[in-house]
Amino acid sequence: MRRIEKKLWQEYFQLVLDGKKKFELRLADFDIEEGDILILKEWDNLKKEYTGREIEKEVTYIAITKGAEKFWSKEKIDEHGFQIISWK
Repeated sequence: MRRIEKKLWQEYFQLVLDGKKKFELRLADFDIEEGDILILKEWDNLKKEYTGREIEKEVTYIAITKGAEKFWSKEKIDEHGFQIISWK
């Protein structure tokens, strides 16, 4: 189990804190596995500094979209992008 720190803009941090946002969309440019602890550090994007608040979340599932072209054409992906849908 690793502890991975990532910054999170204030408006998204508050949604996580309120329990409304239960997912995170990130560029897959770092290693992360189920069971790791994701430390989300609140970031003030206007002041370009951390606020000092943070939340720890245990990673329960990871979806990687690399290779999605086997499901949709590159043109469709470029036109529409991706959505991540979460439910409770």
